[in-house]
Amino acid sequence: MYIINGIVYADSEAVCVTVKDAKALDGMIMITFSNREKRLFDATVLKEEVFEPLKNNDIFKDLKVEFGTITREDKEIDIAPEYLYKNSYQYNYPE
Repeated sequence: MYIINGIVYADSEAVCVTVKDAKALDGMIMITFSNREKRLFDATVLKEEVFEPLKNNDIFKDLKVEFGTITREDKEIDIAPEYLYKNSYQYNYPE
C-alpha cells in the first residue's frame, strides 16, 4: 500500500527506471538501472514463444541497450525495463 496526493493505492508503487548498462552471463543478465542499482535478472523465466531465439547462446549474449531497455535480434526482442527491475535480484557484491 502507498499514498500519492492523498490517494491510497493497494498495490506497491511502481518503480520508474531505465536500463543504463547490461551484461549477459550464463542464463543471467547483470543490469545497471538509471537509479544506479545493479540487479541480476534470471533470463530463464522468459518462457513465451517470442523469447525462443534466446535459447541460442550467441543470440542471448548479443544484447544491446537502446531506448532505456535491452534489445536483441535487431530490435525484434525487447523487455520492458520495469519488468526487468521487478523480476531481478539486488546485487550487492563487490566488483
